[in-house]
Amino acid sequence: MTSFAVSEEKNRWLRRKMEELGVDEKEFEEKFIRASGRGGQKLNKTSSSVYLKHIPTGLEVKCMKERSQSLNRFLARRELLERIEVLSGKKTKADMKLDKIRKQKAKRKKRTKEKYDMLDIEKKDDK
Repeated sequence: MTSFAVSEEKNRWLRRKMEELGVDEKEFEEKFIRASGRGGQKLNKTSSSVYLKHIPTGLEVKCMKERSQSLNRFLARRELLERIEVLSGKKTKADMKLDKIRKQKAKRKKRTKEKYDMLDIEKKDDK
């Protein structure tokens, strides 16, 4: 696998994630295209935007977040792996975060209900 213009730790993470999901570099179709939007002459002359397609699933990603082609290649792969992970049914970090928030809100709601139930009981006792 090629190395990208990011830290070695991030390169290792990408390799590890690809192995976990059973994705091989040969399964990607990669094209370099000119980005759209602001950027002027630099943007009009260079093909720094990356179009990446995972052939077995048909998922496509277009990344033009950075000016560097190498960084965009890394970011496109990361995005594509996240989408493949969602398709595989595994819980992503975002899913786990949402679950945590959902549990916290349910706990608050339960405590509030118990609190007001207790207040209702006390009011009935006072009558």
